[in-house]
Formats: sequence, C-alpha cells, structure tokens
Amino acid sequence: MGTLWFWIVALMLTAYIVLDGFDLGVGTIYLWIARTDSERSQALRTIGPVWDGNEVWLLASAGTLFFAFPPLYATAFSGFYLPLMIVLWLIILRGVSIELRSHSSEVLWRTFFEAIFFFSSALLSVFFGAALANVVRGVPIGADGYFFLPLWTNFRTGPNPGILDWYTILGGVLAVTALSLHGSLYLALKTNGDVEERATQLAKRVWIATLFLSTIGIPATILARPASLTDYLRHPIAFIFPLMGAACLIAIRLTLSKGFQLRGFLASCGYLSSMFLGAAFGLFPVILPAVGTQGRDLTVEQALSPPHTLRVGLAWWSVGMCLAITYFCIVYWLFRGKVSIDDHGYEH
Repeated sequence: MGTLWFWIVALMLTAYIVLDGFDLGVGTIYLWIARTDSERSQALRTIGPVWDGNEVWLLASAGTLFFAFPPLYATAFSGFYLPLMIVLWLIILRGVSIELRSHSSEVLWRTFFEAIFFFSSALLSVFFGAALANVVRGVPIGADGYFFLPLWTNFRTGPNPGILDWYTILGGVLAVTALSLHGSLYLALKTNGDVEERATQLAKRVWIATLFLSTIGIPATILARPASLTDYLRHPIAFIFPLMGAACLIAIRLTLSKGFQLRGFLASCGYLSSMFLGAAFGLFPVILPAVGTQGRDLTVEQALSPPHTLRVGLAWWSVGMCLAITYFCIVYWLFRGKVSIDDHGYEH
C-alpha cells in the first residue's frame, strides 16, 4: 500500500509540474516575449482559462500527502516552515496580479501587476527547484524526527547543509530554465504573430541552457547524494527515466527546427515528467532522506497512515480524480487553438 501511495503522490506532483509549469514559465518569460499591452494581454489569455485549475494539482498533492503520510508533514514543516510560507505568499501574489491586471485601465497599475506576475512566477520556479533539490540531497533529521535548516552555511552538501548550497542553487536555476523552455513552447503553440516568433526564438536559446544544466545535474545529484544511484543499480530498468529525458530534449530541438509546435510542447511535458519521476525513483523507498549521524531516513513505511485510512482514502481519491480529469479534459478542449492578438475573449 505504501508503494502505491508513493507513486500516486509522485504522479500527482508530475501533473502539477507539467500543467502549472507552463504558466509559471509564461510568467517567467512574460516581459521579454510580450512587449506591448496587447501582446501581454494575448499572452495572459493563453493561460487565463487554466492557470487556477492547474494549481489544483498542488493542493490535491498536498492533501494526499497529509492523509497518506502524516509524519512527513510534521517533519517537513519543522525545517521548511519559512520557505513554505514564502511559497504561499508568492502563489497569492501571482493570482492577485493575474486577476487585477485585467481589471485596471491605468498604465501604471497594469505595469505594476505585470511586474508582480513576472517576479512571483520566476521566484516560484526557483523555490520549487531548490525545494526538490533539498529533498533529494537530504536534511539533518534529528533523533526526535525534526530538523532545522539555516538559509545557508558553507554552500556545501554534507552533514550541516543550509537551504541554499551549490546543489540546491543548481536545482533552482535548472527549474527556471526548464520551465522557461516549457512556457516558451506553450506560447509558441497557443499564439500567433510576433509573440509566437519571439517565443520560438527564445525556446531555441533556453534549450541550450536546459541541455547543459540537465547534463551536469545528473552527476551532481550522484555527488550530492550517492545513495540515489542505489535503486538505479538494483533495478537497471530505471535508467529509462534519464534516457527518456535526453530523448525528449533532442525531440524538442528537432521540432523547433521543423515547426512542429504541438510535438515540441508534448516533448517538453515528457522531459519534465521523466526528470521528476527519475528523481522519485532514486529516493524510493525513502520519502525524506537524512544527512549526518543523528537521525535516520524517513521511509514510506514509517510515514504511512493506518490501513483503514488508506483504503477509505483510495476510494474517495478515485472519485475525486475522475471528476478532476473530466474537468481538465473539458476545459482544455473548450479553449483549444491559438489565441489571436485581436481576440478579446477570456482574460484573467
């Protein structure tokens, strides 16, 4: 049962990364791609019908973690309380900026909300990448099951890390470049005219940075946490994840050259999915690794809820997922196709 719920959560987080990833990417590249007020409205209309729905996957993942692995919440909040609060405020600011920008006719206020949209989107990308890197690297869990992380120590991995070190900074930068690429491909798919052309050109440049950081990211992960290679060596079939990531990156570049926009975006979805699921496989059966000598890794079995809770939760989760997937299929179908600069439809 623990294995099932671990991969349920992993797949839900993958859905969040893929879906909310493109609108975070749109926000990160927003000020460079869209240069006039009408172009920025066009860019926002591409994510307007879906951005808030995409964030449902983050809430659903958090709720699933809470009932499936409650001890993980107690342990994680002890050391990540401040970063989690910052993420919450950034999500709020991002939503407010998207909503209020379209309700203001004053140039000053529209520019202010556009800057907040960019700022919050870029910082969320950095925080999510650094957070995943913190989990992969491990945290100094004490004998009591709690831990404290300063913002930084000596910027090295080891028994006394900080939230920021060379590895977590690498994770944050990789997340920004990967989501910027994802957002560029989405804008190229959903827009036309100058915005489409700039998005395509930016995607070609960001692809190079993503390829470079992904290439050094895998050996960096093994260096930061050598145990992450254990499951791969025990189950060599898992090497399919990095191979799929590499194949998807190559496919992105080929589609950019040939103008196959939908295929390029789907390849980006595959790249993000394979990278995250590969990281999850490198962790399993650990759900939060420990560094140092005081504490032990928090495993899936240690953090698992009682069997009755899991059985009841699985029944309700199945119903909820069916409704959520149906909703998303309908929304994406209704708002399919490109968004014209002259289109005055949905804008939030």
